[in-house]
Amino acid sequence: MLADLPVRMSIAVADLDRAKQFYAEKLGLTPSAELSFGLMYECAGNRFTLVNNPESAGKATYSLLSWETTDIEVLVKELKANGVRFENYDLPYLKTENSIAALGSDRVAWFRDSEGNLHALAQMG
Repeated sequence: MLADLPVRMSIAVADLDRAKQFYAEKLGLTPSAELSFGLMYECAGNRFTLVNNPESAGKATYSLLSWETTDIEVLVKELKANGVRFENYDLPYLKTENSIAALGSDRVAWFRDSEGNLHALAQMG
């Protein structure tokens, strides 16, 4: 029933202007629409909206957005050059090296946006 319908993601932010600046300057994203309640973005045909909701911003403990790439090293390097700070982990079940974790044949790197929301880059094996 729902498999053929587009899915949109909403992400809470505490400061819409600050988030807009981060997404533009650090990630190179421009809103496709500025709505009364937030900002809509499109990436390769997928949409997500930043919604002004200070009470919920940055509370999720998991990746809200994940971008798939074919060369995670290059993308991590480019985003670091733009000032994006990546999460580093040294846990028994999760270790990063140069900000990238190997999860089986997949490779993943995590970063937080200006509002504390966790996002990921993934290179699928």
